[in-house]
Amino acid sequence: EAALIRLLNKPVRIAAAGRTDAGVHATGQVVSLDVPVRWTPHELRRALNAVLPEDVWVSASAAADPDFHARFSAIARGYVYRIGTADITASPFLRHRCWPMRQALPLDAMNDAASRLVGEHSFLAFAKAGQPERGDRCTVHRSDWRPWRTYGLEYHVVANRFLHHMVRYLVGTMVDAARGRRPIDEIDALLRGTTDLETSPPAPGEGLYLSRVYYSPAEIQEESLDETVPG
Repeated sequence: EAALIRLLNKPVRIAAAGRTDAGVHATGQVVSLDVPVRWTPHELRRALNAVLPEDVWVSASAAADPDFHARFSAIARGYVYRIGTADITASPFLRHRCWPMRQALPLDAMNDAASRLVGEHSFLAFAKAGQPERGDRCTVHRSDWRPWRTYGLEYHVVANRFLHHMVRYLVGTMVDAARGRRPIDEIDALLRGTTDLETSPPAPGEGLYLSRVYYSPAEIQEESLDETVPG
């Protein structure tokens, strides 16, 4: 907003598709705003990137319908979480972009845990704080672990909504289950709301990326448009 005020010489408010916690990254953030017609999307993108701070970059811009809203028009969001199992992920170049665990994790066990999350469930156990006005039920469209180059593993999850710290609690619990620190069936029990169980500690924020915002059902179904993170 400060950059836009500098360019447009008037107060500007933007709408963002989502917010992230401290340490979390956003490679697929979407914002919407009204600008004077003399600005083309291409010109605005170039001008913004010239004045934005070095940790913010506009990767694309486009004209939208007048009723488009970055947050309220969205029907789903995608996140990626990266775990570094290779020793190099503790280097200064990677350790702030992943969870540098530097220990092997069994991919099959991680995917066994992830597959249990697909569908509509109560994720209250996996949230730092609930949202009483909206409830705690979320529909997970996709949930799976994949190799992250030679560095480790990355978790891809797409859902209609996410609760506060939900992905980080899910990752922390899946890791403990895959390493044999807790029975994997406890994930099902947590989704059922079993009161005598708690999740594992949340995974660090540095490994989490808001990677994509979805605005149509077709986008969710097309694997070719799956969420990606550079690097």
